[in-house]
Amino acid sequence: MALWDGIKTQFIEVIEWTEASDEVLAYRFPVANHEFKDGAQLTVRESQLALFVDQGQVADVFAAGRYRLTSANLPILTKLESWAYGFNSPFKAEVYFFSTRQKLGQRWGTRQPITFRDAEFGSVQARMFGSFSYHLADPRKFYTEISGTRERFTTEDLTDQLIPTIASVAASSLARSQVPFLDLAANLQALATELRDALGAAFEGLGLALDSFVVESVSLPDALQEALHTRQAIGIVGNMERFAQYQAAKSIPDAAKNPSGLAGLGAGVAVGAGVGQLMGRAFGGGAEPPPAAGTPAPQPAAAPSLVACTGCGKGIESGSAFCRFCGAKQQLACGACHKPITPGSAFCQHCGNKLGS
Repeated sequence: MALWDGIKTQFIEVIEWTEASDEVLAYRFPVANHEFKDGAQLTVRESQLALFVDQGQVADVFAAGRYRLTSANLPILTKLESWAYGFNSPFKAEVYFFSTRQKLGQRWGTRQPITFRDAEFGSVQARMFGSFSYHLADPRKFYTEISGTRERFTTEDLTDQLIPTIASVAASSLARSQVPFLDLAANLQALATELRDALGAAFEGLGLALDSFVVESVSLPDALQEALHTRQAIGIVGNMERFAQYQAAKSIPDAAKNPSGLAGLGAGVAVGAGVGQLMGRAFGGGAEPPPAAGTPAPQPAAAPSLVACTGCGKGIESGSAFCRFCGAKQQLACGACHKPITPGSAFCQHCGNKLGS
């Protein structure tokens, strides 16, 4: 008997779990050889459930409380082979703890764009994002369907199984809703309610209860989002002509920061000559009045002809005697071909242009 008493003192006497993190859903209590002592104390805290398993079969479920484990007060366990002799002989089983607290702030999203028909844009691709919360409601079903005999099962392990289900249901609901994309922001709550109802059965089948479900945004891929921004800008400016003027005016600062030789400078001067007109048309509160009948439409002023300064190389107006940048005296040049000419000549010896015309 002394030897047997010594062996019995090695059996587990206190069975409890203090949750070390919010991420753990299921935890297998570590027991050497899965042996428990007669009268062992089981403590199940609030927001926990405990499960006794023998040879892969659930023997009993314990809610919050403190229990003294004996064959007398746990008749359901008498079917276990060792319990026919009470705890005086080795009792072997597995104990699993489950956290039933709400798991808040779980993120979800569609990994691939959802393609659906839109009444205004035609075929549209969109992504959906949001959050949800749930809690473990049925430990038997969760153990059987999800966690099994793992030592630990976390929310991250579960997310890998939940997100594809959520994305599939979200895609179907969005396609069936027939809500125009531009009206989705006003209908996100209704869409979230529909998704929560549709996902409730799927969560229940895993031993879970879906507590909340939120659709935070429905967004377009970058290319489509930029096209939508362009369309909105056109709508704000008023029409395509004004939008083109608006775009030209916006491009002036960028062009000025990066001139490219004489051609860039000439283009900058030409564009700059019409800045006031462009900005006035785009933002002046209305288009210019149409010309009177029979009056020819005004033509834009031609950009001045430029030649390179013989001193610094910068562009100056053709025919200038001195450079306005460095002050260097300039050699006379033909106004047509810009080549040097002999002083006093009436015609250019290069292109035949009459000088002074």
